[in-house]
Amino acid sequence: MSTANNNETTENKPDRASASSLSVLGARVHNLKNIDVDIPHNSLAVITGLSGSGKSSLAFDTIFAEGQRRYIETFSAYARNMLGNLERPDVDKITGLSPVIAIEQKTVNRNPRSTIGTTTEVYDFLRLLYSRVGTAVSYVTGEPMIKYTRDQIVNLILQRYDGHKIYILAPLVKNRKGHYKELFEQLRKKGFLTVRVDGELRDLTLNMMLDRYKNHDIELVIDRLKVSVKDLTRLESTVADALRQGERQVMIYDVEDDSAAYFSQTLMDPASGISYREPAPHNFSFNSPLGACPCCKGLGYVNIVDRNKIIPNPSLSIHEGAILPLGKYKNSVIFWQIDAICKKYGCTIKTPVKDLPEEAVGEILNGTNERLVIENDTMATYNYFNTYEGLVKYIEMQQGDDASAAARKWSEGFFSRAECPECKGDRLNREALHFFIDGKNIAQLCRLDISDLYEWSKDVESRLSPTQAIIAREIMKEIRSRLKFLVDVGLDYLQLNRASATLSGGESQRIRLATQLGSQLVNVLYILDEPSIGLHQRDNRRLIDSLKQLRDASNSILVVEHDKDIMLDADYIVDIGPKAGRKGGEVVFAGTPAEMLSKDTLTANYLNGKLSIPLRDKPRKGNGQKLVLRGAKGNNLKDVTLTLPLGRFICVSGVSGSGKSSLINSTLQPILSQKFFRSQTAPLPYDKIEGIENIDKVVTVDQSPLGKSPRSNPATYTGVFTAIRDLYASLSEAKIRGYRPGRFSFNVAGGRCETCSGNGYKTIEMNFLPDVLVPCETCGGKRYNRETLEVRFKGKSIADVLDMTINQAVEFFAGIPAILNKIQVLRDIGLGYIKLGQPSSTLSGGENQRVKLATELSRRDTGKTLFILDEPTTGLHFDDIRVLLSVLNRLVDKGNTVLVIEHNLDVVCAADHVIDMGPGGGKNGGHIITTGTPAQVAKSDSPTAPFIREVLEGVQKDRSDSKP
Repeated sequence: MSTANNNETTENKPDRASASSLSVLGARVHNLKNIDVDIPHNSLAVITGLSGSGKSSLAFDTIFAEGQRRYIETFSAYARNMLGNLERPDVDKITGLSPVIAIEQKTVNRNPRSTIGTTTEVYDFLRLLYSRVGTAVSYVTGEPMIKYTRDQIVNLILQRYDGHKIYILAPLVKNRKGHYKELFEQLRKKGFLTVRVDGELRDLTLNMMLDRYKNHDIELVIDRLKVSVKDLTRLESTVADALRQGERQVMIYDVEDDSAAYFSQTLMDPASGISYREPAPHNFSFNSPLGACPCCKGLGYVNIVDRNKIIPNPSLSIHEGAILPLGKYKNSVIFWQIDAICKKYGCTIKTPVKDLPEEAVGEILNGTNERLVIENDTMATYNYFNTYEGLVKYIEMQQGDDASAAARKWSEGFFSRAECPECKGDRLNREALHFFIDGKNIAQLCRLDISDLYEWSKDVESRLSPTQAIIAREIMKEIRSRLKFLVDVGLDYLQLNRASATLSGGESQRIRLATQLGSQLVNVLYILDEPSIGLHQRDNRRLIDSLKQLRDASNSILVVEHDKDIMLDADYIVDIGPKAGRKGGEVVFAGTPAEMLSKDTLTANYLNGKLSIPLRDKPRKGNGQKLVLRGAKGNNLKDVTLTLPLGRFICVSGVSGSGKSSLINSTLQPILSQKFFRSQTAPLPYDKIEGIENIDKVVTVDQSPLGKSPRSNPATYTGVFTAIRDLYASLSEAKIRGYRPGRFSFNVAGGRCETCSGNGYKTIEMNFLPDVLVPCETCGGKRYNRETLEVRFKGKSIADVLDMTINQAVEFFAGIPAILNKIQVLRDIGLGYIKLGQPSSTLSGGENQRVKLATELSRRDTGKTLFILDEPTTGLHFDDIRVLLSVLNRLVDKGNTVLVIEHNLDVVCAADHVIDMGPGGGKNGGHIITTGTPAQVAKSDSPTAPFIREVLEGVQKDRSDSKP
């Protein structure tokens, strides 16, 4: 390895590439300063450094980008022309580059149909297993389904009906509506004479038809005979005809007993006559029409009109506007109809809704088939309206294909998501849910924690029949293998039916890691982006072992990481620095962890103990007030009571899957948002909340992108861009040209480049590869047209300002407080290296979170705000965590309460109050084990306690050593 040498040219650089290493020479992507790096093959290598120092630029934007480009170069000229050309990274030379697979945080699948089971392919093997060895049970009678060969059917008829007069019929229609005129005509033309309709024998006649609005059962009479062995040939021929006409089903009607029985060559319930399709893997797929629940189309949930959203305030009367979609009373037909319904029940539309009979409210919402008598002075006579369809039907109609976009958007506000009433969230149709293995259907297996499913899979073959066990052996081997990988990477608390969109970045990355472990590829370079995110220290060892297992299979692992354990366990470390942004981009160290501990870099000093994150001597007392949430029962929570002492820095810790997010993000936060912001998000079940009057606002700072489109950036999100546009519009050049602030917006026509609509780039779809962004050929990525860019402040155009880093912008706008105050906070929080106009889609989760935190810090607060943060240390170096903690402590010192969900021990130990959850993940979690100061929690027997104790003992030792 050699550090950057800016004077060295490509020609005189020595070729240090060898078969045993990946060599990067002269990398200059983003802020990288012409660096050279050698990374040994078949090793676990870590790239670390401050946030914004250039780690991702080296790993993803240089090494991975070149690997992707070389892969596309292997395609034919025709395929490359279809895909477009990838730009070569700004690097002199890369040698020893194996095929590259990148596993990033940002690749969480947002498709609602994607689950952990489908992502890891475990569900595909389960579908195959159920289609081959599943036992079918009737959803009508609960009896096992049976199927026969033609000879078996004939023999059963001879045994059961010997000497009986029977009709042999072919079932054609089972409990369906229609007049069936065409069906009867086809049968008549084929020469058939009789059918059995709804249990009654009828002759086929010309133009015969049924009531189209009623459900019917129709069977075709093939033959009638007295069963005898002498007529075996006739019986066999008749049964064959019946099976052919009835789609492999036959019905026997016994005249003497007036009873019917069914026989089928497919799976059938002999008692009810229902039949199943021949089982195949796609019959168990919720992404296939053959397996999906017909009600929710395989999503597991439906959108239904929510009564509480239609009538948010029942204490009002309908006349006063209690029905939100209608508003206050108007002299219109729908109000006359509602008035008629009210009068029918002895009340009026001026009666408060809460005092109306439930039957009246039901009819107002869902309609009635009774004739309504309308009495109104504007009408000359009484008017009769045959039907009133109800508000729900009207709102549902606004979601139809014929409705306008505005009507659809309006009606969406009255819908809520609810569990599918038919499949109960299992996504599959009832046929697929009635195939069982060891007493469980496929949905029940997917609801198990992965750890429980893995235990079930170990010995299920012993509970199968010998034939089933032979068929299942190879399938179960694949299922066990993949489940073990998921357990090994610390995801044993999840379930296969968990939607991919609900996973954190770290969970999603570890699932993809487990999938790669299962693929058993060799000689591949894997690049991972902080796989330890969201992982408790207890599970870190399993993750490290999984990475080493991948390495030992002759692969190279390159991890962008800040975790101390992973760094010390690595084979090789590359430290990028010394600072962030323009002051970074250099290799300050490359070598083994043991060598690094003796160096004097910022990262090395935190690893060897020379530097540490300072902890408070005494925890804060708080303001004496409390916020208490009682009886939280959502997901895996076990009737939890949460007590938050206000005015303190509170940390919620616990193993992965212990219920931290369920308690804070899915229960407490929605309750407070409903109270303060009238949020529509429903919290998980709970009993009551006390002390809510002790806070006046809740601020949730999560890791989701700043906006819904790449146009969103730190400047627009924090609001500073409005002040910048006002500044440019106030310049004399802008006034002469008549430019207003809107001229300097890239979101509206006028000043923006119309070729790229102000994006600055064009998106090239790569079909089966990630989309590629290329700079706009007209504006060169500047977003604006030439006229707009001619207006300059201190020699810089509006595009130049958006291209500045926060550090540069602080210097540039030093004399303008309206702008400086907002961007100063971004720098204080450790984001000085990001650009003002950097698209939010390129920011990490941790960076998004800190931009939001900075936005809140720049606003005035009352000192009674509750801040909720979910793992704010994501993507942060030790020194960045020190800066973050100083910001959070500033908030608490003003009297606010900061509530953080965190695994990072430095943050946990810096808190005033710790709430530790567990003891395990999934069904083994859901309890608050212990609460108190970090020192008090360290004395408990919780899974987090020994790790806290180790940190506190180290701090105590350092303080003792520093005393004279």
